[in-house]
Amino acid sequence: MVTGTDATVRRLYEEPPDGFVAARAAAIEEARRSGDRDAAKRLAALKKPTVAAWVVNLLALHRPDLIDELVELSAALRSAQRDLHGDQLRELSNQRRQFVSALVAAARKLAVKAGATTTKLPLAEVEATLTAALAEPEIAEQVRTGRLIRAATYAGFGEVPRPRLRLVTDEPAGSPSEPAATSEPISPFDPEPEGTEPARLSARERAAADQRKREQERRRRELDRELTAAMAAEHRADAQLERAEAAERDAGHLVEDLDAELAELERRRTEAVADVARRKLARRTAEREAAAARRQVGDVQAALDDLES
Repeated sequence: MVTGTDATVRRLYEEPPDGFVAARAAAIEEARRSGDRDAAKRLAALKKPTVAAWVVNLLALHRPDLIDELVELSAALRSAQRDLHGDQLRELSNQRRQFVSALVAAARKLAVKAGATTTKLPLAEVEATLTAALAEPEIAEQVRTGRLIRAATYAGFGEVPRPRLRLVTDEPAGSPSEPAATSEPISPFDPEPEGTEPARLSARERAAADQRKREQERRRRELDRELTAAMAAEHRADAQLERAEAAERDAGHLVEDLDAELAELERRRTEAVADVARRKLARRTAEREAAAARRQVGDVQAALDDLES
């Protein structure tokens, strides 16, 4: 059952974030005036969403059918991954990318319709949140509520290049898997017989060439390992950067919230000080009126005493 407070919460998360704090303060004040302390407390606990979270919330609130499809696709992807259906997984992955792009486009239209400027929309964060929702059921359920307060990211490894593998055997050197260097046949036109100095030089050159080839292969394997490690480090660094940027944005939003709350408290303090001044003036006026009344009582009492005497 949808209550009046639920409708208010929905309205708050539909409005652009820059007006969230003021709208929340007005809703809390209205709830207090109506005597609904529970509603006021519930509204006070609401957090201001980031712009990316707001855009995703618009999609969840105005196009719940698309979010339902997202949840269904998420379940299908997880099932395919568990069952290791390669063809199905590739097809669903393509469908996932296309579907996320369509969701981002729909969310963008809703945000522009709500008054947002296209150039300032963090669509990359919106896409990351929707991708995370496809990978994590908990994030998908949070998206479905329409009350996200920050963007989400998926911490999985994603698709990485497949390393080049080589077959390693325990056959000794000189076996068919690695033919040993042999001497080239000597041309019948070569006047020098086998075993002469030029033949020995040719054998040494071939041995040196084989050695260089083995060194190149070894170096290539080392570079392959270094590349794999560097790519993993790059992924970790990118993830750390995303977390740092998200933390910075959250801190900035917290400062904005606190500034707005301080401004609201200062306004209420000013009103309270003015109210104290008015009440002090009323008290002084009442004191003067009470003193005048007491004097009048004394005068009347004195007149009565004179009359009786």
